[in-house]
Amino acid sequence: MKFIISSTTLLRGLQKVSGVLGTNNTLPILEDFLFELNEDKLKITASDLETTISVTLTTTKADGPVVIAIPAKMLMEIMKSLPDTPVTFTVDGTNIEIFAGEGKYKLIGHQSDEFPQIPVMDNTTSLELNSALLVNAFNKTLFATGNDELRPVMSGVLFEIKKDNITFVATDAHKLVRYRRNDFKSETETSLIIPKKPLAHLKNVMPEDEDVAVNVEINDTNIKLEFDDIVLICRLIEGKYPNYEAVIPMQNPYKLTIERKSLLNSIKRVSIFGSKSTHQVRFKITGQELLLTAEDLDYSSEAKERLTCSYHGDDIEIGFNSRFMQEMLSTLEPERIILELSAPNRAGIILSEKSDDDPEDVLMLIMPVMLTQ
Repeated sequence: MKFIISSTTLLRGLQKVSGVLGTNNTLPILEDFLFELNEDKLKITASDLETTISVTLTTTKADGPVVIAIPAKMLMEIMKSLPDTPVTFTVDGTNIEIFAGEGKYKLIGHQSDEFPQIPVMDNTTSLELNSALLVNAFNKTLFATGNDELRPVMSGVLFEIKKDNITFVATDAHKLVRYRRNDFKSETETSLIIPKKPLAHLKNVMPEDEDVAVNVEINDTNIKLEFDDIVLICRLIEGKYPNYEAVIPMQNPYKLTIERKSLLNSIKRVSIFGSKSTHQVRFKITGQELLLTAEDLDYSSEAKERLTCSYHGDDIEIGFNSRFMQEMLSTLEPERIILELSAPNRAGIILSEKSDDDPEDVLMLIMPVMLTQ
């Protein structure tokens, strides 16, 4: 069997699927790409058992169908080192030869029957989303997912699909993000929890500046997303997601409005001088002024910055984790944000300042940290 393909085209295809490859695989075959050639179409698949992703490329001068597993690391390294040039593959059993320019490279593949079978999707619910919405949702939520193996549901992102909106939620019990779009319509309602790893990879390969249609199929155990030349199937996280609405305080009488970038940059600067163990930054709001303070008593370092803000409420002093604050403020886009507070020992709510007709609804919750005196 022989086929020819551009090295650049092949490398881009490999990069689209390589994100699901694991590093500590129990099965050696999971360190391979599965190549399936049918006429002039080359389907490349990667899997970690939980997630399977494939991309379909067009070849030239394809000679005969073939299915073989090829070591991923070696193939990626050689493709990265080549200029944009036609690459010829010849396959004889498990023997593979690659010709590019004046170079000839030999390697051994593996039988395709060792590669995991792609899950069959039965009894599915179908819907269509667009890539720009999904990428925006992933950008807003993935950083807030947890890493606690004892609470696997919190290591993923909750999708809630309703007839008049779609909501994405992530939390690690210290921070929470709820991203909702009110311009979404669906004939069916469902909810599911998707692991962070495939979503993080999708975020990198989905076009974010275009409204590319993403066809979605869901059943009780898996979700399938298909767009352009890519198909991804992943196993859903089993379990019930925490009642996130119950932890969002509804009565927040104190409201601070401030320029997002100014607050973000100030937190970045003062946190340099703060404790590396607690990452605490102190918010002291008096009148129309916000005083940020961070200190590290062990090293006698301290930083203070004053910011002008618009504030309605009683004077308050509250502590937050500076890393969490920076993550949240970095993912928001509006020039100004609103910080809603109620008490020094209760969660703060971060909202974007937006118009009433904006279909995007982003709410971020951050738990306070105990202030050191």
